[in-house]
Amino acid sequence: MPRIHPTALVDPKAELAGDVEVGAYSIVGPGVRVDEGTVIGPHVVLTGRTSLGKRNRLFQFTSIGEIPQDRKYGGEPTTTTIGDDNVFREFMTINAGTAQDRGDTRIGNANLFLAYTHVAHDCVVGNDTTFSNNAQLAGHVHIDDWVVMGAYSGVHQFCRVGAHAMIAAGAIVLQDVPPFVTAAGYPATPRGINTEGLRRRGFAAEEILAVRRAYKTLYREGLKLDDARAALAAAAGTSPPLSMLVEFLAMPGRGIIRA
Repeated sequence: MPRIHPTALVDPKAELAGDVEVGAYSIVGPGVRVDEGTVIGPHVVLTGRTSLGKRNRLFQFTSIGEIPQDRKYGGEPTTTTIGDDNVFREFMTINAGTAQDRGDTRIGNANLFLAYTHVAHDCVVGNDTTFSNNAQLAGHVHIDDWVVMGAYSGVHQFCRVGAHAMIAAGAIVLQDVPPFVTAAGYPATPRGINTEGLRRRGFAAEEILAVRRAYKTLYREGLKLDDARAALAAAAGTSPPLSMLVEFLAMPGRGIIRA
């Protein structure tokens, strides 16, 4: 049976795996499903049509699944979907999706959200990301795997941040950030590649060199974006990092950040 503190309010219609823990004064609504190994701390609110995977840990005052902060929301039955092995620190908030988009806000696996971070409606966050304190996502944002969001950084609605990118503390992202790129400033501009992050994740020296050369093609050779994309596609060959970059640039979006 789940271990539920006497002061917690868990709706009888909520579905909790047998080893789930629910801390003091937490609230779990009727549309919530929580898989095994998840620990819900004190003063947590889980509401709406929300699904949490395995081994997540929610610290005090986390709020997940509440209705979107969007004037267009009219009570539609939208959802919030959380994967496995995520950590949500104090006062972290995630809102459900909207009918105007995918109708679901989705978080992958093994992500770390520090205190006061926010994921708005219809966002998609991949795996192994790190959100430092007060990092904020507006609605409809896509964050790919292994992204690092610096403290007090923010991402404009509908933007994309590619895999292994790093957003510096205080940066405000108003356009898409390609994979591997470090972005800083307001508005955020490219400041090189995330070399240290790639090393930590086991990228080979030749792969990092290929990414560095690709960055120069994209940002330092004075090429128009279409010409840079064509040059990168021609150079990609069998290189997984370059293929990832080319695929990202081929997708429609808000345009990429420029120097």
